[in-house]
Amino acid sequence: MKVAIVGAGWAGCAAAVEATRRGHQVTIFEASRTAGGRARRVMATLDGLPVALDNGQHILIGAYAATLRLMKDVGVDAAASFLRLPLTMRFPDGSGLKLPDWPAPLDAVAGIATASGWSWADKLSLLRVALGWRLGGFTCPPGQSVSELCRRLAPRPMASLIDPLCVSALNTPPERACGQVFLRVMHDALFAQSGGSNLLLPRADLSALLPDAALAWLTAHGGEQRLGVRVQSLSPAGPSWAVDSETFDRVLLACPPAEAARLVQGSGVAAEAWMAQARGLAHEALTTVYVSGASARLPQPMLALHASAGEPAQFVFDRGQLGGPAGLLAFVVSASTGDSATLTRQVLTQAARQLGLADLQPVQTIVEKRATFACTPGLQRPAQQVANGLLACGDYLAGPYPATLEGAVRSGLEAARSLR
Repeated sequence: MKVAIVGAGWAGCAAAVEATRRGHQVTIFEASRTAGGRARRVMATLDGLPVALDNGQHILIGAYAATLRLMKDVGVDAAASFLRLPLTMRFPDGSGLKLPDWPAPLDAVAGIATASGWSWADKLSLLRVALGWRLGGFTCPPGQSVSELCRRLAPRPMASLIDPLCVSALNTPPERACGQVFLRVMHDALFAQSGGSNLLLPRADLSALLPDAALAWLTAHGGEQRLGVRVQSLSPAGPSWAVDSETFDRVLLACPPAEAARLVQGSGVAAEAWMAQARGLAHEALTTVYVSGASARLPQPMLALHASAGEPAQFVFDRGQLGGPAGLLAFVVSASTGDSATLTRQVLTQAARQLGLADLQPVQTIVEKRATFACTPGLQRPAQQVANGLLACGDYLAGPYPATLEGAVRSGLEAARSLR
């Protein structure tokens, strides 16, 4: 079939590759001139020279099996593209958790038992709670938040492990985050497979990690990419669809939910319930503050930070240890609030107090206001099927995962496999 894919983010790129492998003729449209969607390359200037940043600092984990498999299929060398480390949640003072490179779940048990700065009561508290999750099949009541899920957990492991894991994985604070989705992430990362909890820190920009290679693969296999082209309209054309007056047998909407709803509404098809769910999603912002300093170097490539209202970053990455310029740091503020200038000032204050780095200069602050959907308890997410011949894919669709790169890739693959 002749298939149009609207959006060249990670979901759209995955769908384009899979649909092509299944014999379809694919054309992918992307409004931006850079592929990747909400995980893409952004160019900036540092010391008068161009430098590739990202519109949000991301990490992957070893459990991202579909993403890693797709990267290999399109020719990306994952070993060269990532720095792979056992799960580490260490703070600047050395406290926190670091898992050994052991089989799961022994690595998690050993990491908890040897957590630095935790009392035995703290460690036993987390082991007891984690055992309860395992015995309960990693399920909880539908309306339970992460905070409620962890109500019996001691304060230190809650603040030093669960809070940062929750906000990094779901981009939603624990008091508002869905307990069931969090348990699924914990199961797949910590307990399902050896190496699943490994941190994969990108050594390349996010567009180079997958989207660029996927589109090059698509072109080499007869597909077509149209970057810098925003689709204006969809309309049914008998059993087919018109995309800006060009006819396709099937259409996959791999764009953000609000854009997908705009196109669906303009098409005139009866999909009011789908549009209502897509438009009803609340969103969380994610801010990345890039700064540089001549002597700025962290003791390891990534550190957790103690976050508060006045010092909002939860993590900092040393891009100089990840293939970037020396002295370039990326501070990540998940579920961020406030404007760019305020967040930049707060992060500089946080860097001086928590890291002892007082000579940092701002490079660029990127606020993705609609970075993810708010992953709240009981959330009803849109389905894949929109109308006959019209499907959607993206990390916001119904599924077990929060808004992650793996969720986006899996959704794109599943949508391509559903083309009939």
